[in-house]
Amino acid sequence: MTVSRAQLLRWQFDLTWSLFEYHLERLAPEHFHWEPAAHCWTMRPGDDGSWVPDWADTEPDPIPVPTIGWITWHVGWWWSVATDHLAGRTPRERTEIEWPGDGGTTVAWLRDLRSEWLAVLDRLTDADLDTIAPFPWQNDPEHTVAHLLGWVNAELMKNVAEIGQLRLLHEAR
Repeated sequence: MTVSRAQLLRWQFDLTWSLFEYHLERLAPEHFHWEPAAHCWTMRPGDDGSWVPDWADTEPDPIPVPTIGWITWHVGWWWSVATDHLAGRTPRERTEIEWPGDGGTTVAWLRDLRSEWLAVLDRLTDADLDTIAPFPWQNDPEHTVAHLLGWVNAELMKNVAEIGQLRLLHEAR
């Protein structure tokens, strides 16, 4: 049986998502802001009632331990921008990505992002995968849309593992 690159990347995404669902189904509001270490990045209430992520324009040393809330915002940010690029929309800035808050609203937001992503994935052909990726390499001719899809899968896999590990640590304490 022959499998196209688009089908393989979709299979890999679906596998990663199934692992994510395991943790999404078990997330409770108290998981989102739990700080497992003194040096953490989290989501903080802004003056206007929205949520604001801790952020630094240069990578801090040491790197802060993120909360589940921060990681879910981070997933929403990079995934929204990747989807914007492939859907032909003007990509949003980091500060334009609004985190819905702890609990079910964030889980629903992430599932909506998945639905949007699948709509983009399902229209891509192998020929589309060979075009130059607009993001995150800023049109570097060495990186194609196939690389972008592989990057999304890897980034999601990493973030899923982080969320899962934090959730397990929270339950084990």
